[in-house]
Amino acid sequence: MVNLEPAPLDRVFAALSDATRRGMIARLHGSPGATVSELARPLAMSLPAVMKHLNVLESAGLIARSKTGRSVHVRLTPAPLEDAAAWLERHRRFWGESLDRLADIVEDKA
Repeated sequence: MVNLEPAPLDRVFAALSDATRRGMIARLHGSPGATVSELARPLAMSLPAVMKHLNVLESAGLIARSKTGRSVHVRLTPAPLEDAAAWLERHRRFWGESLDRLADIVEDKA
């Protein structure tokens, strides 16, 4: 049977593939959060379009939303970003070591 549900890391990278969503993450980074209206204000798009971007970020686990009265607050949930950073670091280290070995081989033959 084929598993059609993407892995959590796949959802994180897919969510981060869009510049608008990366911008939202950047605005939330280092802050206690923001309302949906605050996140939407600098964007040249409709509120429903902003909500679609937030849905993608939430399904990837990158944000959490909570409602207080009529305001919806959004905060960053860093664990998925940390997992993605750890995955990237493992691959950076592997390729760095591999390229260092290749450079040593090339220099020895020169």
